[in-house]
Amino acid sequence: GGAPKKESWSYSSVVGMLLYLAGNTRPDIAFAVHQCARFSHRPMKVHEDAVKQIVRYLVGTVDKGLICWPKKEIVLKVFVDADFAGLWNVEDPEDPTSVKLRTGYLICLGNVPFVWKSKLQTLIAVSTMEAEYVSLSMCMRELIPLRRVLKELQGVLKFKSSVSSTACTLFKDNQGAVT
Repeated sequence: GGAPKKESWSYSSVVGMLLYLAGNTRPDIAFAVHQCARFSHRPMKVHEDAVKQIVRYLVGTVDKGLICWPKKEIVLKVFVDADFAGLWNVEDPEDPTSVKLRTGYLICLGNVPFVWKSKLQTLIAVSTMEAEYVSLSMCMRELIPLRRVLKELQGVLKFKSSVSSTACTLFKDNQGAVT
């Protein structure tokens, strides 16, 4: 529920523009924009207010962005996390999306975010460890081909990188999924 939409601008068009920014240059707004996108079919005033808040944040942080400082060696680091049923009992308890897990990962190349994703999964995990495994699997499906491309580039461009080794640093905060 809530108060009906009252603004004259196209909610779905603005959310689409924000999704573009979140996916290409502003990973800091990805979660908030994805939450707004969930309500594109029938936005309410509270959703419009959230979009306006994101736009105000972007205006206030227009001088921020992704900066790459050259280093002697390019290191590949991966951060993965999952939120197991994070919206359960927060939103509508009858809504099946409230128990779905959210996967998030960040792949950094040379300490610069290179690939990032935050996605509400289509499945329902039965434990936090299963949710973490799903997140790891999703991230690895993107990381493995990326490593191959970087290895090929390294051979052509002759830069020093940890990508040439077989290992990559992966950060995970769930002890059950790590062992």
